[in-house]
Amino acid sequence: MMNAGDEFDYLLDEGEMGNFMDYDMDGGFSDGGGGGSDSEDDYALLTRVTDTSAAQARRGRDIQGIPWNRLHITRQNYRKTRLEQYKNYENIDSSGELVDKKCKQMNKGGNYYEFLYNTRLVKPTILHFQLRNLVWATSKHDVYFMTNASVNHWSSTSRSLTEVLNFSGHVAPDERHNGSLLEGFTRTQISTISVKHNLLVAGGFQGELTCKLLDRHGVSFCTRTTLDDNAITNAIDIYKNMSGGIHFMASNNDCGVREFDVERFQLINHFCFPWPVNHTSVSPDGKLVTVVGDHCDGLLVDSRDGKVLSSLVGHFDYSFASAWHPDGLTFATGNQDKTCRVWDVRNLSSSIAVLKGNLGAVRSLHYSSDGRFLTVAEPADFVHIYNTKVDYKKRQEIDLFGEISGVSLSPDDESLFIGVWDRVYASLLQYNRKHAYNYLDSYV
Repeated sequence: MMNAGDEFDYLLDEGEMGNFMDYDMDGGFSDGGGGGSDSEDDYALLTRVTDTSAAQARRGRDIQGIPWNRLHITRQNYRKTRLEQYKNYENIDSSGELVDKKCKQMNKGGNYYEFLYNTRLVKPTILHFQLRNLVWATSKHDVYFMTNASVNHWSSTSRSLTEVLNFSGHVAPDERHNGSLLEGFTRTQISTISVKHNLLVAGGFQGELTCKLLDRHGVSFCTRTTLDDNAITNAIDIYKNMSGGIHFMASNNDCGVREFDVERFQLINHFCFPWPVNHTSVSPDGKLVTVVGDHCDGLLVDSRDGKVLSSLVGHFDYSFASAWHPDGLTFATGNQDKTCRVWDVRNLSSSIAVLKGNLGAVRSLHYSSDGRFLTVAEPADFVHIYNTKVDYKKRQEIDLFGEISGVSLSPDDESLFIGVWDRVYASLLQYNRKHAYNYLDSYV
């Protein structure tokens, strides 16, 4: 992946991360600097923090609270403009154009999750434009996410916001474990997080790892995975190993993948690959690992020794996401060529499905716990929910405006949360799973 220095230049120059309100819609609420009370009143109306409920959305309110009737462009026309002008970041020139020529999108029309609530009290942020795993749901009511230097918790029942860890100052472990940096870290820049199985792990730009058990006070473990100059932590995967213990795997830009156990916070394995590793995911039985990174081809490896079992050939650019279906037979990879590919371990000669996006790279992937759905997040504006029961050929498209900091399904699949990063309309969107209660028909 792009290193920190290059990344900041890219953000400033031409980014994938353009704010929604940066488009020339300002005329709808501002006179371009001339001031005046009417202009100030309009701006206050547009930017005031307001939430949106499902009932309000049914009455015609925009789910993000965007007042289209006060802007000089319709939602439909602005969507058309975004599709035409959005610049997808590529490491391999024209990889997206090649996909556009070769692949067609799956049919829309699925309706699996319905809008429930959007809160603008939650303001997710993104530090590295290629890393979008910054939202994690631990229940259908509890969500963890990044805002600037803090990991925060949002309760959708009490509508309350709590700071969990603040990395703007000094963070040090409260427990003693072999290999832990007791002096901790100061002003850590967080690149990625993962929250699962009562564990929060935050990875940093300099290879830092900070671990906190959610039911304990303070931090349990701090370490720096590498002193390499190109050390950024790209992804964290928390999972149960073959014995049922909680482990986590860190993917780094130094081409390394490191496995830690959580009982003693000890390094169990360290595997090295030919290129920077952007994401790994461990199979449900703990035996296999998908490895993707700064190469068009991904890898399937043995979790015990890191031995490469197969290459995954088909993508045209670098990959930043992967996920396993609960059946342990299929898995998905997400790439900057604007596609997600689905693979079957019984025949890896080619992918069994190619799922093409609208705007840009596939930055985040999650299967539902029951295996029925695959959520695919683009860097901005679109989240797709594919129905695995019809071979991924039908999808629900969630259409919004803003950069997506992360998506997460709750462990029971009942809630879907989407973090939106934007200068004005930053928020957390919540969708609830739809159920067909056919047994009630007899009472109607």
